[in-house]
Amino acid sequence: MSSSFTDFLLRKFLFRPKPLAEGHVYHFDAPFEELWLDAPDGTRLNALFFPAPVQPSLGAVLYFHGNRDHLQRWGAMHRDFTALGYDFLAPDYRGYGKSTGTPDEPHFFADGYLIYQWLVERCPADRMVLYGRSLGSGVASWLAARVPARMLILETPFDNIPGLLASHFGREAPPFLPPVQFQNDAHLQQTSMPILLFHGTRDRVVPFACAERLKRVLKPGDEFVTIEGGSHNNLATFGLYHERLRAWLLPR
Repeated sequence: MSSSFTDFLLRKFLFRPKPLAEGHVYHFDAPFEELWLDAPDGTRLNALFFPAPVQPSLGAVLYFHGNRDHLQRWGAMHRDFTALGYDFLAPDYRGYGKSTGTPDEPHFFADGYLIYQWLVERCPADRMVLYGRSLGSGVASWLAARVPARMLILETPFDNIPGLLASHFGREAPPFLPPVQFQNDAHLQQTSMPILLFHGTRDRVVPFACAERLKRVLKPGDEFVTIEGGSHNNLATFGLYHERLRAWLLPR
């Protein structure tokens, strides 16, 4: 199998966007604002901003979602954060939903920084939470290594893409060098902000052992929350998830 074909298959595995028509009207159970941000190369990025129901808010959560679907699904994640008094901002990656362009790792990072810059003009960095879910952990951890924020929270993260592939192949190293890296382990070592990680023991998308390797790079005070029986898409149905989220996000 040629390396170019292998690269193609890996990208198809990692990036699973669903497009939406530009005229699509979002529907949610709470007030929100739809945003458009223009990247330097002309790509248009679509995002949704949900204000906390009581203002002023406690801060803002910058939420980077998983590798599938679009904001009509992921916008609903605001509930866990707006209910705690936080504003919530979620962008769609290029190629996802209404966002134009084609997904790739360097632009995920550059676009994430663009979204961060928009939010930090409205919310001080020391009140901003970077949140990454699954593939979004790659963007959130990259930002955490480069910009200030109050904390970093990762849900169902992996150590890096080579490690994720090795876990699925049951090997210590992947059978080929992937063109996409998303080196969460390296980025976590480069940030001084507090880190909270969530992972379930029955995750078949990102095997638990793959996430557990991130424990090696955590600092004193960081927390790795193991959710027994949790899978890739149901951690928010467990009381422990909400207990630890509240403990980290609410004033003490």
